[in-house]
Amino acid sequence: MSHCNRQNSRMYLSSILTSEYTSASGLTGIRRAIAIFLLGGLLTGLYAAPALASTEFVPSSVAKGMLLVASPSLEDPNFRQAVVLVVEHGPEGTVGLILNRSTNVLLSKALPDITALKGTSYRLFAGGPVEPTRFLLLLRLKEPPADARSVFGGVYLGRTPKVLERIITQAKPTDTFRAFAGFASWAPRQLEAEMLLGAWAILLPDSSSIFDKDPATLWQDCISRLQAPRVISN
Repeated sequence: MSHCNRQNSRMYLSSILTSEYTSASGLTGIRRAIAIFLLGGLLTGLYAAPALASTEFVPSSVAKGMLLVASPSLEDPNFRQAVVLVVEHGPEGTVGLILNRSTNVLLSKALPDITALKGTSYRLFAGGPVEPTRFLLLLRLKEPPADARSVFGGVYLGRTPKVLERIITQAKPTDTFRAFAGFASWAPRQLEAEMLLGAWAILLPDSSSIFDKDPATLWQDCISRLQAPRVISN
């Protein structure tokens, strides 16, 4: 992603994320804590799926809630073997979260003020190369907080760490979350251009891919879905 495109992305995010998410109580401290871990070199040991044979990627329509699957030929280190959930898409560009970049950072250490996280094994995910100290949540909830933004059925983009207390201490079988540092973004029409070059394929979203599957095998699982024979009904 070019420096120019990152600048454009920041302008786009000012209307989607910045004004809304930076106003949350305690977010400054969270971003500072995440920055400390980043500077300490703890965002290492990212999962990587084994390389697969190339597959034909056909351009398709991008939409909010879709999964972007990196082509086996995509060599950009930021997106190699990445699976990205599109959380915003429109005339101003595209914003997504990389789903399969788990890190070694424990949330209990990154967010020490969230007492419910103590003793848990939840880890921080690297959501993308843009603003890597920005904290974002993906939530699967039946009753989302008022400030959450819907991504697709039952999955929301959240900003308030307090919701983690609710999920952990009043756990319901389907309620869960993923925490991310940073995000991915594309300038207007940039993603579509990359798709025309065969860099990305699209899959319909499902919450299981986001919250239940092993991030280490998610890309390979998505490639298998793309390669699976399709049944055409009359």
